[in-house]
Amino acid sequence: MNVRPARPPMGIATENTAQNKRIYKRLLDSFDGVAMSTIKQAAQAAFEPSAQIDAAHPINEAVGGDGYVDEIIAPMAHSLRNFQRRNDILIGGEYQGQEWVTSMGYFCGHFTESMFGIAPSQRMAFVRFGEFHRMEYGKIVASQVFLGLAELIIAMGRWPLAQSSGYEGLVPGPDTHDGIVLNSTVVEKSRASGDLVEAMLMQLTSPDAGWRKYWHDDMFWYGPGGFGSYVSVNAFQAFQVPFEQTFEGWGDGRSDGIEGVGVDCKAGDGDYAFLSGWPAITGVHVKPFMGIQPTGKRIYMRDCDWWRCKDGKIVENWCMVDTLHLANQLGRDVIAEIDL
Repeated sequence: MNVRPARPPMGIATENTAQNKRIYKRLLDSFDGVAMSTIKQAAQAAFEPSAQIDAAHPINEAVGGDGYVDEIIAPMAHSLRNFQRRNDILIGGEYQGQEWVTSMGYFCGHFTESMFGIAPSQRMAFVRFGEFHRMEYGKIVASQVFLGLAELIIAMGRWPLAQSSGYEGLVPGPDTHDGIVLNSTVVEKSRASGDLVEAMLMQLTSPDAGWRKYWHDDMFWYGPGGFGSYVSVNAFQAFQVPFEQTFEGWGDGRSDGIEGVGVDCKAGDGDYAFLSGWPAITGVHVKPFMGIQPTGKRIYMRDCDWWRCKDGKIVENWCMVDTLHLANQLGRDVIAEIDL
């Protein structure tokens, strides 16, 4: 019996998805050589001018290709000398009649100038990213852009909140090095990956951790900054169960009459699957989190995931949460506190 309320199943990659992924790849290729004029030209070609972009805190919003570059990319390129974009995953799929593409990887360079209010380390720095773009007729019409700024701050040793119990640091791409999926994928394989992940998600918050059976025993969970990363299903359970209990009513909030929370896109693409929601999760803060004592406040999490499946089990999961946005709801402005 499912623990969570019924919801639409995962979508899958389509022939249109394959075409959209190749179009999106042209934007990603424009980062080679790091000429900002080239990136802006490619972004202007890729985005509808009015495309609404939801971006990580403290950016939060941007519009169109110009906004994508000026508000998100250019500040990093200016601050990270020898700026590079390294893509580990590029997949896509259709969900409820809408086509999406997504990528995950790192921006990197030598951190020499202030970025989004974060003072430079004068050392090499990595900023994990996750992008989700809804496409219509070959153009991006809406986006969600996650940035691992909490991970950056933790790596510099400036994190003002409590440390997680997990590993905090650079996380790898897929062990199989096949995360850039540009061609069409086998429908049956995409469906199997999507259904496997969806079945697991439906068992979250179950009293007996019913989601465990969908994971390989030696799975890797690469979590957001402030949450930590964990190896093995046992280590992940030791994190996940208390985390769920930290936010009462953890989920989409429908049982509490909450609207507008949930998944915006989710689909299987070959051995991979993805999901994103802005916000995807809500709950009331009833136990300490990141050292912040219970506030009784309802919070909303901007959350996304990519999964790799093998032989009917989930073997790797990359998860990002807009941790700075979450902390801000709990009364902590992490960037303002860094050097206090």
